[in-house]
Amino acid sequence: MAIDFSFPPELEALRAKVRAFVDDVVRPVERSADEERWERDRWIAAVIEMRQKARAEGLWLPHMPKAWGGMGLGHVAMASVSAEAARSRMGPFALNAQAPDEGNMHTLLHWGTDEQKQKYLKPLCEGYARSCFAMTEPEVAGSDPTLIRTAAVPDGDEWVINGHKWFISGARGAQFAILLARTEDDPDLPQAANSAFIVDIPSAGWEVVRDVETMSGSHNHCEIRITDLRVHKDQMLGGRGQGHLLGQHRLGPARLAHCMRWIGQAETALEMMVDRSLNRYSHGSYLAEKQGIQWLVADSTMELYQCKLMVLHAAYLIDSGADFKSEVSMAKHFVANSLWRIIDRAIQVHGALGYSTDTPLAEMLKQARWARFADGADEIHQMRIAQRTIAAYKDTGSVNAATGSLPL
Repeated sequence: MAIDFSFPPELEALRAKVRAFVDDVVRPVERSADEERWERDRWIAAVIEMRQKARAEGLWLPHMPKAWGGMGLGHVAMASVSAEAARSRMGPFALNAQAPDEGNMHTLLHWGTDEQKQKYLKPLCEGYARSCFAMTEPEVAGSDPTLIRTAAVPDGDEWVINGHKWFISGARGAQFAILLARTEDDPDLPQAANSAFIVDIPSAGWEVVRDVETMSGSHNHCEIRITDLRVHKDQMLGGRGQGHLLGQHRLGPARLAHCMRWIGQAETALEMMVDRSLNRYSHGSYLAEKQGIQWLVADSTMELYQCKLMVLHAAYLIDSGADFKSEVSMAKHFVANSLWRIIDRAIQVHGALGYSTDTPLAEMLKQARWARFADGADEIHQMRIAQRTIAAYKDTGSVNAATGSLPL
């Protein structure tokens, strides 16, 4: 039996190429932006320039098939590329592999009609458009799509939609939204109540109320008011009542893509922690020589190791066409919490410097906090993991099927 955790030489070369691109192209842009406090127009110009360089380097659209101008990487390969790209905050944007567009590209590729792909997927792949995914609502639990209140009612060849959405990432500047709305009053299954629609932006009845201010500022997470929005029937994405299937098809790999990017952030924090410990002298020795600091480094190292193994295995399951729900849930929960702990430890080792904005750690920690509820709160994933473990034991008398089905 062969268990090989090494990447083929071409993927190792690609990973090194992405790391060099981030160090040589992306990080200098970020430093200039921070030092000069760029406005939006300057940022847009810089993103365009980085993307042109990414295309020239053959690093464009790594997650999409070659037929759509991408690199055709599977999820295992993407784990390596995404982790390297996310070592900087703009790395995924430079490669055109950023959320929520990455997930929307996959959704359109698998669910869109030929006409929808040409109109909406092609501009995304070419980097000329942005998009958003509108599911979460303020009045109901975002982790339970059966509670969605936004309603779509048929009227001839159109659907009339009314509702309220919020925390819709990327809504400002998006050319279209994938919108989930309730179309069925009494479905056979509660999960079959919703359908997905592609909404052109701007459209009459689609109102961006505000960019919701968060603990880390404004980051284009918008509140949307939908009033008598008319959408042609041809704008339905997938079949009627298939919104939940589409959402799950999108969110499973999207959760793992987040984990891939979080690993890059966690590794950066750990490297900063180690570097600080090797260079900070206090009470007769360097921090790296003190047992208390060594424990922080050791705990972070072990957690990052676990994160990498979980993500690689879940990615392998997706690439193999196997059931990956439990493994992605476990990875999402564990990596999100590890990200927070590792960055927090790095701040502790840096002391007051880590709490300041002179290093990126403070901003990284604020950004990390949303990871524990975005794309499913910790508690929801724990509930699902427990349910699947109990079901596996009832069916087989073993929990092996719920713990990765590994031959151990």
